[in-house]
Amino acid sequence: MVIEPLSTHTINDVVELVLELWPDCTHDEELENYSRLLNSPNDACYLAKVGASYIAFILISIRHDYVEGSDDSPVGYIEGIYVRPDYRKQGIANKLIRVAEDWARQKGLTQLGSDTEITNSSSIDFHRKAGFQEVERIVCFIKDLS
Repeated sequence: MVIEPLSTHTINDVVELVLELWPDCTHDEELENYSRLLNSPNDACYLAKVGASYIAFILISIRHDYVEGSDDSPVGYIEGIYVRPDYRKQGIANKLIRVAEDWARQKGLTQLGSDTEITNSSSIDFHRKAGFQEVERIVCFIKDLS
């Protein structure tokens, strides 16, 4: 397995993976979003490749706003991490997290945050096993004013 940074050559591959993780997104919107990341000093994306196939990605950013449970600001943040189902439980996500940690350290950051849905027990378990500490649980609300 090889882990490589997002490039113009892999932009369509990451969009394909992103749409598997977030199926409500659109191809064109994500193509535009990830194209903007290519030259961003505050965001990074890495892909994992097995043979000729891209099978996982991690999207990380620098958040300057408040991050729940953080002691410092800014904070590195995992905006998304995904491994195709056939490749899970093989340590790939942990390797991607280590790449994210190295990226954050190179940026002078001292913490890495992440989140998941409160009902996503497999992601919660993964985060705990990867060394993250749960710092808060919230329930978010919205009310339409129409």
